[in-house]
Order: sequence, then C-alpha cells, then structure tokens
Amino acid sequence: MTPHPEAPARRFHPAWTVAAVAFIALLAAASFRAAPSALMLPLEDEFGWSRGEISGAVTINLLLYGLMAPFAAALMARFGVRRVTVAALLLIALGAGGSIFATEPWMLMLTWGLLIGVGTGSMALVFGATIANAWFISHRGLVMGILSAGGAAGQLVFLPLVAAIATDAGWRLATLVVTLAALAVIPLVIGFLRSSPADLGLAPLGAPAGWTPPERPRGNPAANALRTLARAARTRTFWALAAGFAICGATTNGLVGTHFIPSAHDHGMPQTTAAGLLAIVGIFDIIGTIASGWLTDRVNPRILLGAYYAGRGVGLAILPFLLSESVHPPMIVFIVIYGLDWVATVPPTVALCREVFGEDGPVVFGWVFAAHQIGAAAAATIAGIVRDVSGEYTLAWFGAAALCIVAAVVSLAIRRTRPPVVSA
Repeated sequence: MTPHPEAPARRFHPAWTVAAVAFIALLAAASFRAAPSALMLPLEDEFGWSRGEISGAVTINLLLYGLMAPFAAALMARFGVRRVTVAALLLIALGAGGSIFATEPWMLMLTWGLLIGVGTGSMALVFGATIANAWFISHRGLVMGILSAGGAAGQLVFLPLVAAIATDAGWRLATLVVTLAALAVIPLVIGFLRSSPADLGLAPLGAPAGWTPPERPRGNPAANALRTLARAARTRTFWALAAGFAICGATTNGLVGTHFIPSAHDHGMPQTTAAGLLAIVGIFDIIGTIASGWLTDRVNPRILLGAYYAGRGVGLAILPFLLSESVHPPMIVFIVIYGLDWVATVPPTVALCREVFGEDGPVVFGWVFAAHQIGAAAAATIAGIVRDVSGEYTLAWFGAAALCIVAAVVSLAIRRTRPPVVSA
C-alpha cells in the first residue's frame, strides 16, 4: 500500500473529536455497569431473591462483557467502529428496558446477563484501545487513559443517580434511565465516530511522514480473533498480562463494584451513602487513569503495573477494618486512594499489548480483557457465596488483597520484548 498523502496542517486534529465522542459513548454504556450494585438490595427486598441468585445474573454479564471483547475488536477492524458501537448501544437499551418485566431470576439473567453483557462487551475497554491505536501515534497512552476513565468512571458516577431513583421511585424507573442514556448517544456516534483517519483522508495525530494506513482485515472476524489468540498464547507475556488483568477484574468490577454497597449496608451504612462513596471512586478514577496514561508514555509500564497492584492490595487488606469503623473519614481516604488506582492498570496493559504484539495489539488486549472479566465474574459469584455462608465479606476482602500482591510480582517479571515491525 502506498504512503498516505500528507494532510494539510490543522490546528485541531479530528482525532480529538473522535476521542470525545468515544468517551461519551463509553460513559453511556457504563451507565448499566452502575445498576447491579445499586439495584441488588431493592430486588432482594421485592422478590426475596438471595445475593447468590442476583449475583448469578451479574456473573453472566461480567463474563460476556469480557468474552465479547476480542470478537468486538475483530468486528470493528472488519466492519468499522461505528456500526458495531450502534448495535452495542441498542442491545444495552433493549436489555435494560426489558429487565423491568423480570419476575424470576432467569429473566434477570436474560436481560442483565445476556443482552446487556453482549452489548457492554462490544463497547468494553477494547473499544477505547481500538480508537487510541487507530487515531493517535503521539499521546496514545494519554488518550487511552482518558477513554479508560470514561468507561470505568461512568459506572461509578452514575451510582448516586441510580441508587437515589431506585430508593425514591423504584428500581424499574432507575433501569429506564439507563435505557435512555444508551439511546441518547446513538446520534452522536452516527454523526461523528469514524474507524480510521484514512476515512477522512488524514493520517493519525503524530504520524511520521510517509505513514501508511494498515490494511483492513479480511475474512471471518471470529476466525481472525481466534487466530490472534493462538499466536499470542504461545508467549509467556500474554499469560502474564492475562493473569494480572484477571486479578484486576476480580478486585474492581467483580468485588468492589458489585459488593461494596451491600457490604457497607451490612455495617449499617445507608445505601445512598455507600453509592456516593463509589461515585467518589469514579471521580478520582478519572484523575488516576488519565495520569496513568500520561505516565505510560514516559515510564516502563511493567513498573507501573507492579506499583498499582501492590497499592490496591494494601487498600483491600485494610478495608474490613475501615468498614467496621463508626467514623467515616478513614473510609473516605481509602475511597480516594482506591479511586486513583481503579483502572490505572489499563494504559500500561494496552501499551504492553501494542509493544509485544504490534497491529494485533487491540485484539490481544481484547483477550486479556476477557481474562479481566472472567476474574470479575468469579469474584462476583464467590463473594456472594462467602456472604451467604459466613454472613460477612471479610474473607473476600483479604483473599483479593493477597491476589493483588501476586499480580504485582507477575507484572514486574514480564520480560522486555523487542517490538515487532509493523506498518503503522
């Protein structure tokens, strides 16, 4: 393929517009990620379902949220980001709207689990990785940090709204708010989101002279995703990244994201107060993840991952003691620190996928993210069982802390690999 012609000088590159729309889309898709934690208690009160039964629907959602990621990345590469994103938002709206008719746990598994799992999985962090890799050469880590913050912080920032509506007007109305949030973003996606700067006759931001657009993959996207997995699975780096990210998912979405509010409620904290604390996590997550993206452009990502996982482990180890305190300021300190670390792991993980696997990086990150959600699903289920059996979450918090130390050690041991020669 011939080099792309030089684009005329611009003060404002369209890449920033695409990134802004992607951020809003991730924020909207994340609105449902707030729902299970805030709606668990109302569902338990209305139907008498156990935490384990409700967690089952969350588990299906978390699994599909991760397992869809590599296939979504392959679909975006084959058919374009815009089509896949619109389809995903429609599935989220359909699942959220349909869940108001649920009267049995299996109905919740169909709507919360299957439909929304596939929809949100198609707009997981791999969506942000695809945008960052396609549109940016310079500032790639920073942009990945910003998009990661949108996807992760959205679910936490929505928590107070969802919890307040569920408390004052019922969980069904709160779910409809999620439906409207997903539908509202579709016109923006259709109007402004593009798969590649080549679609506009441009090069990515920061591209060198003579930049050549990568060739669009051909063939079956699912087969392409599986072939990429087969290649990546031959390397120790892939398994190290997958193991670390599985622990990341277990200690964020799976444990804290799903069970923090019920756990705090067990200790006498009002649901709206606990939801407000998780919203603070979301706010500081934006700061921490953007900072992590900036650092990823400058610091060895292995060192960053080791530091992030170790810090998270310390925080989880002291959380049971903070929940037992009657004074809340120490809990707020934990929330701030944990927020800074919430998905700070994403930019360095994406950078390592790009460094080692080149143009396969986004799809490889999709498989790594699948491991993230397998860990999250396992933690959501195990923590619910621990609570049902023991009457408290203490063992779940301590177990997660120990896993974080394992992730820190594994991340620091990742070998430095010469990047492959790629066309971008």
